[in-house]
Amino acid sequence: MVLGTPRTPLRETQVDDPEPGPGQVLARVGACGVCRTDLHVVDGELPDPKLPLIPGHQVVAEVVARGEGAERFGDGDRVGVPWLGWACGRCRYCRSGRENLCDRARFTGYQLDGGYAELLVADERFCVPLPGGFRDMQAAPLLCAGLIGYRALRMTGDAERLGLYGFGASAHIVCQVAVHQGRRVFAFTRPGDADTQAFARGLGAEWAGDSGTDPPDELDGAIIFAPVGGLVPDALRATAKGGSVVCAGIHMSDIPSFPYEVLWGERSVRSVANLTRRDGAEFMAIAPEVPVRTEVNE
Repeated sequence: MVLGTPRTPLRETQVDDPEPGPGQVLARVGACGVCRTDLHVVDGELPDPKLPLIPGHQVVAEVVARGEGAERFGDGDRVGVPWLGWACGRCRYCRSGRENLCDRARFTGYQLDGGYAELLVADERFCVPLPGGFRDMQAAPLLCAGLIGYRALRMTGDAERLGLYGFGASAHIVCQVAVHQGRRVFAFTRPGDADTQAFARGLGAEWAGDSGTDPPDELDGAIIFAPVGGLVPDALRATAKGGSVVCAGIHMSDIPSFPYEVLWGERSVRSVANLTRRDGAEFMAIAPEVPVRTEVNE
């Protein structure tokens, strides 16, 4: 599926098979998840995508060929191809373990062709070995919803009482990991969304209710997955002194002004940007321990 111009429908298109370059693998796609970020790209909310573009960055695939010097994986190995597709390795961010902030980074399904295809090529250094026990469809959400959610969870530190604002792909995975870690989870959904609230409780959330309402206990930290800037002051008001509010999306509507007293008390607001290879290795080790159960629709 090819995006020719932002804000236009994807087109089913026959293209030439890609060929792996040095250090790359050619992989046959088994499954590719649809992420909110894909919609931001297609809707033109992220600037300067590669065009024409094959979107998709939650790719589960089998290696079928390798370019010169590619030795990390063998033919037949199952790999994940996530959002971060390449980083320079030389800038101050890369050299300090923050390759997710590399100014020259290139992203799968944005500046690099992604997984809405039968075949793709990927830099083997940024492919993720996948754990057993997950079918392709169930493994795909781990590659962005899981990885970004896990990085956001790390940003909350040791928050025992954790709020999750927007209970979709990422939150339903993070909820399971957080409960496994012994945290108390409070899930916030669109007002009146009883089905999603019940879903959250079924995954271990202690409480689930409407966004904008007060949880039964103060939060030590909160993660905002919904791309709604108005949730930031709501989350700050629900968070105890010293707590952090983490914005996990790549795009968010404007954050409205709010009184300083909502932030005061050493509360903090921060964002999560992309992911690192370390995030991938750590999360793929944790996912089968929980074990994470992903909910998918074909």
